[in-house]
Amino acid sequence: MNDDLINDNLMHENVTCQEALREVPAGLFGRTLNAVQPDVDMNKIAGSHDLLFICLDTLRYDVAVEEEAKGTTPVLNRYGPWEKCQAPGNFTYPSHHAMFAGFLPCPYEAKSIADRQPLFFPLNAGMGKKAPAGAFGFSGATIMEGLEKAGYDTWCVGGVAFFDKRSDLGRVFPGYFRRSYWNPSFACPVKDSTGNQVDFLLKKIEKADRDIPVFLYLNIDAIHYPNYFYLDGAVHDSLESHGAALRYVDGQLGRLFERWKAVRGSTFVICCSDHGTCYGEDGCQFHGINHPAVTTVPYKHFIL
Repeated sequence: MNDDLINDNLMHENVTCQEALREVPAGLFGRTLNAVQPDVDMNKIAGSHDLLFICLDTLRYDVAVEEEAKGTTPVLNRYGPWEKCQAPGNFTYPSHHAMFAGFLPCPYEAKSIADRQPLFFPLNAGMGKKAPAGAFGFSGATIMEGLEKAGYDTWCVGGVAFFDKRSDLGRVFPGYFRRSYWNPSFACPVKDSTGNQVDFLLKKIEKADRDIPVFLYLNIDAIHYPNYFYLDGAVHDSLESHGAALRYVDGQLGRLFERWKAVRGSTFVICCSDHGTCYGEDGCQFHGINHPAVTTVPYKHFIL
């Protein structure tokens, strides 16, 4: 293939890309995203509050609302009901790439990507250069990069293996943060993994500069398999042990929320699952598949 033909092909590809960009329905996004007034203005939150993004990895929506109704998760219940949402992915890796780009779980009733009330809006994703009302518009590849430009220190405290930093794959997500932490006591098979993560953070915040706002991402893996050991006498994971794991996590979050607010002041919290999981429904097991038990997740945000 000669140079002229290569150049012609490149020129054709560039023109095709430009035409594709013109086909992005930016007007649709703008009209829909601004149709619903948000319940929080992230432009007022960003810079004035710490931000805590807590992922209850693998938590199912049905289990979350059942424990909520029984009153067995008093800490999380204190901050309002769970919202039923669609997961941005069906296992940790794709879900987190979406969430870290600003695409958090969206309302279950959503019919389009535009039917969402974003907290963070990527300004270079082909959806227009103006953030919708209430959304924090950011430039860069991730919300962490955007927040760092706004003066935030960004922390990651990992849980599941995608955050354990012992492999090339396990270093991808931690690499998005200015500071990232993981040790084996935070891992899925450790019964007190959440308690260990909270203990670590309680020491961390005592030493942190209180004049610099913090964005913390915390990946809680206690609800992920294995979780049978949270239910007395159980020998395998089940919906019942899944709920027991959530009850354990709730108690640990109480310690974190109380001390974080006391030391750091007003803090905006995003708390959600990245995906659910199956325990034999319709013959399905685990996650990484598009079963409703996997793709339906709980979500809430609130201020401490």
